[in-house]
Amino acid sequence: MTTITVFGGTGFLGRRLVQRLAGEGASVRIAVRHPDPARSALRAAGLDQITVFSADVREQTSVAAAVSGADAVVNAVSAYVEKRGVTFEAVHEQGAETVARQAVSAGVARLVLVSGIGANPGSRYPYVRARGRGELLAQQAFPGTTIVRPGAMFGPGDALFGTLADFARMLPVLPLIGGGRTRLQPVYVEDVAEAITRMFADPGTAGRTYELAGPGVYTMRELVKITLRLIGRRRLLMPVPFAVATFQARLFELLPSPPLTTSQVDLLRTDNVASGVLPGFRELGIEPKGVEEVVPTYIGRSHLPEQH
Repeated sequence: MTTITVFGGTGFLGRRLVQRLAGEGASVRIAVRHPDPARSALRAAGLDQITVFSADVREQTSVAAAVSGADAVVNAVSAYVEKRGVTFEAVHEQGAETVARQAVSAGVARLVLVSGIGANPGSRYPYVRARGRGELLAQQAFPGTTIVRPGAMFGPGDALFGTLADFARMLPVLPLIGGGRTRLQPVYVEDVAEAITRMFADPGTAGRTYELAGPGVYTMRELVKITLRLIGRRRLLMPVPFAVATFQARLFELLPSPPLTTSQVDLLRTDNVASGVLPGFRELGIEPKGVEEVVPTYIGRSHLPEQH
């Protein structure tokens, strides 16, 4: 039986991936900073065969314990807000390198690092730069690392359409950061989980970088309009300059669960679409689902009734 350790296995993508890998018969370990809530959630979901390790990618000893004896490792850890030692550099750069180095030391055969479309080690924006540097550090430490760069992921519980719908229910006016002109290529989270699962079954995917993007390209304004249509609301759309959005995001980051972060604003400064030069779903034999097919199943008047 293949043993696979998933760092960030309770996250938006991680928990879907863990379920798929377990469903394929793999022995799955989840490596997370807060193991007790993860164990409770797994018991509730009837996934008792999944082991939970207390591990922090910033801490070498815990990473070594989590990867010891594993055949494959996935690093799906992400941080959108810097606070209390959880910096982009510590998580996405040093953390990626630590996981890769410990995987090599443990004799792990395969490593997948989840990054993002647009990751760039030369970017002026800290989050985007850290993602790009993390890719390089992981590949230097573990030359066969497979890099996965998803677009903006959607699905039940997402931070894309779910957050837009929440804003639209609360606010009479919706802000369009940068005028809503940024182009995105949203990707269904289950398709990304399926792609990573298939990578482990194909040795030819080792050492390659994949861009996983959905079939449609939309401006942020178009995505907001789709959300409004689904929840049956009309709202005034107000363009907000990036500088103003950054200031607002800094204030939001003081909250326990910020609805907007500076890193998310930075991601909207450039188009978030596949380059077209790297392999993607086609090479993995996957037909990705589109926004129109999936989003109405979890956001809409029938699923989230209006409050009176």
